[in-house]
Amino acid sequence: MRRREFIKVLSGVLAWPLSAHAQQSERIRQIGVLLPTTADDVEFQAWVKAFQQGLALLGWTIGSNVQIHIRWAGGNANDIRKHATELVALAPDVILAHGTSTVGPTLQLTRTVPIVFPVVFDPVGAGLVDSLAKPGGNATGFMTSEYSMSGKWLELLKEMAPDVTRVAVFRDTTTPTGSAMFGVIQGAAAPLKVDVIPVNMRESAEIEQTITAFARSPNGGLILTASGLAFVHRDLIINLAAKHKLPAVYFERLFVAAGGLMSYGADLVDLYRRAAGYVDRVLKGEKPADLPVQASTKYKLVINLKAAKALGLAIPPQVLARVDEVIE
Repeated sequence: MRRREFIKVLSGVLAWPLSAHAQQSERIRQIGVLLPTTADDVEFQAWVKAFQQGLALLGWTIGSNVQIHIRWAGGNANDIRKHATELVALAPDVILAHGTSTVGPTLQLTRTVPIVFPVVFDPVGAGLVDSLAKPGGNATGFMTSEYSMSGKWLELLKEMAPDVTRVAVFRDTTTPTGSAMFGVIQGAAAPLKVDVIPVNMRESAEIEQTITAFARSPNGGLILTASGLAFVHRDLIINLAAKHKLPAVYFERLFVAAGGLMSYGADLVDLYRRAAGYVDRVLKGEKPADLPVQASTKYKLVINLKAAKALGLAIPPQVLARVDEVIE
């Protein structure tokens, strides 16, 4: 082989890995998003927008170097599993999944596709990760709060409506967190001289029947604990609270925006932005097993003024001083 031809061939061999690397780095990354609600849910739309904004700040542009596949799965378990199956079949680089109701089924389908959750109440208790510091598998993300938050819901309800002596607590018994949150509320009830009654979130007819019977006695109130089923029965529970004039506290702002009285919980816009950071790190090669689960650092107390007036409640000064947002 002539010297000139040899150099030409050698140059081609050396250039190939560089060319392959460039093509790999220019590959459009694929992100799946699984949400336990419908596409017209304005609160979830805002959270997804915050996630997309977080990605943009980190250099990811939709249609240029990243593609996002959103599945609005609703709250039905079968539909969630169906959409999770579709996303896993796409073999995305990472899946963003909201809550235990979506992360759990997705983990049953794949132990290789990285999963980042922006919102989960107790990822260890739900069996999603081995520990907060070392998740150990293919999922990691952010937890909304500790169980002590459950007791604060009761304290806030009692501050807002001092006459309340009976509280119906909605819980999802299909997850360990449902019973655990109710246990914390039970522990906080005695010093406040409040009786708490568990209400299982299953069928709509059962919920309506239980709350209608509960409301026949005076001085009642409601607490809606965090779960996927809470989103499914959101409108029903808010309407029942208004119909029977029951002061209620919720775990998330979207319930107050929809007409509920008050909420105290993590700032989910902030968590979705932070989740974008974890997705970015996964896309750049880090593994969920090595990314510790992080806790929320921002919490919001939100009150619906119209709902308070309908219940004949004035916002106490000590509560007003802590309010982050008042919805007219």
